[in-house]
Amino acid sequence: MVGTAGPGVLELQEVHRFPNRPVRVAGTLYWDVLGLYRGVLDGLRAAGRAVPGGRPASVGIDSWAVDHGLLDASGTLLGNPVHYRDGRTDGAAERAAAVMPPRELYAATGLQHQPFNSLHQLVAARGTSALAAARHLLLIPDLMAYWLTGEMGTELTNASTTQLLDPRTGDWARPVAEAFGVDLALFPPLRRPGDPAGELLAEVLAECGLDGPVPVTAVGSHDTASAVAGVPAECGRAFAYVATGTWSLAGVELEAPVLTEESRAANFTNELGVDGTVRYLRNIMGLWLLQECLRTWEADGLRPELEVLLREAAKAPGLRSVVDASDPVFLPPGRMPERIAEACRRTGQPVPRDPAETVRCVLDSLALAHRRAVADAQRLSGREVEVVHVVGGGARNELLCRLTADACGLPVVAGPAEAAAFGNVLVQARAAGAVHGDLTALRSLLRTTQPLRHHEPMGDRGAWERAEAAVCG
Repeated sequence: MVGTAGPGVLELQEVHRFPNRPVRVAGTLYWDVLGLYRGVLDGLRAAGRAVPGGRPASVGIDSWAVDHGLLDASGTLLGNPVHYRDGRTDGAAERAAAVMPPRELYAATGLQHQPFNSLHQLVAARGTSALAAARHLLLIPDLMAYWLTGEMGTELTNASTTQLLDPRTGDWARPVAEAFGVDLALFPPLRRPGDPAGELLAEVLAECGLDGPVPVTAVGSHDTASAVAGVPAECGRAFAYVATGTWSLAGVELEAPVLTEESRAANFTNELGVDGTVRYLRNIMGLWLLQECLRTWEADGLRPELEVLLREAAKAPGLRSVVDASDPVFLPPGRMPERIAEACRRTGQPVPRDPAETVRCVLDSLALAHRRAVADAQRLSGREVEVVHVVGGGARNELLCRLTADACGLPVVAGPAEAAAFGNVLVQARAAGAVHGDLTALRSLLRTTQPLRHHEPMGDRGAWERAEAAVCG
C-alpha cells in the first residue's frame, strides 16, 4: 500500500498484492518467509513506480503476531518460522501451567490463554537444536525490517503478544522469563510506534529500483494495533471495536490493563497499542471459518461465488444454528463445513443443509461472539460504549455488520476495510511531520476522508439472548 497523508488528505493506493501460502513439510506447518520477503521487495518496487520521484518518505511494516524467526550469532535465519496453527504447541500450555499457575501468569502479563502464544512456542521448542543455536529472536515484522535495513529491534505492540511483557510497564516481565528459562537477550531492544527503525540497505534500494535514503519507521507492527489506530472514532464518544479478518479482535481501548481473575476467566487479553493505549480484547476465530469453508468447497469442485453465497445467506433463516466461534476445534485448517455440521449436531441444533445455510451459521455465530465480547469488555473494564466500529476485511461484509449491530443492540460503523494500513500510514506520517496530533486527531482525519457505512440495530433482541444461551449454557 502507498499512503498519502497531509492536512485534510489521507489516501491509500494498492500497488501490489501477493499470496501468503503456508507449507507443510514432514508434518510441520511453516510460513514461506522467503516468499513473503520476495513479495515485500516486489511491493517496494511497485511503490517506487507509484511515488513521485521514486522515493517513499518512509516504510512501515505490520503483520500477524506471536510467530518469529530464530537467528544465529551472524544474523542468519536458522529455519523457516513455524506457523501458529501447527500442532507443535499441543500440550505446551499445560506444561507452562506446571511452571507458573495461569492466574499468576495472567497477573504478570495480562495475556489471554492461547495455545500458540510465543511463550508456549518457546516451551514447545525447548531442547531443539534451533533454539540452542539461536542468538536472536525476531517477530515476523521485525524480521522483515531487519532484512531490509540490517538493524534489529523488537516493536512494542507485537512484543506485548509474546506473554513475556508486563503491560503495566511496557517492559519485559523478567520474573516470567526467568521462571520459564527464556533468555531475554534473544530479543533486540524494544521500539515504540513512531521510532526510527533504520534505512533501506543499498542492496535493497538497488533491488527495488529506489532512490535513497528511505527510512523505515516502527509502527504498530501487530496488525491489530495498527487497525485499532485506524478506527475512525469520534472524539468523546465511547466505542468498542471489532477488527475483522482471519480473526475477529473485539474489545475496547483503555489507558491501563485489566488484570483481574475475572478478566482471565473471561479470556480477555491486554495488548499494547499506539500511544501507550491498551487493547483490551478477546480473540474470536473470525472469518477464518468462512475462508476455510470456501477453500473446502473449491477443493470439492463446487467453486461457489462469495457474493452469491452472501445473498443467499441473507435470505436463510437467522439463528437456525449457531456454534461457539472461539471453540479450539475450529483452529486447524481443513474440512471446516464438516466440523461446523458436527458442532451443530453435538449441540442438538439443525445441521446446515447447503453452503448458504453454512455461511449464515458462520456469520450468525460471529455476530453472537462479537455481542458476547463487547458486553464482557464493558462489564470487566467498567467502560460503557455507545457505538461499535467494525474495521478490517469484515467491514465489507454488509450482512456480518448488520448482524453485529442486531446482536450487540448498538449502532455499528463499518469501515475502513484497510484500517491496519491506514493506522500504519498515519503513524509513519506523524513521525515524518506530515500530520500532527494524538490518536484523536489521527482518527478525525480518517473520519473526514474515508467512506463509512452505518447500521442501526433491528430485530428481536430476545432471539439473540436465546442463541447466546444455546451456545454458552
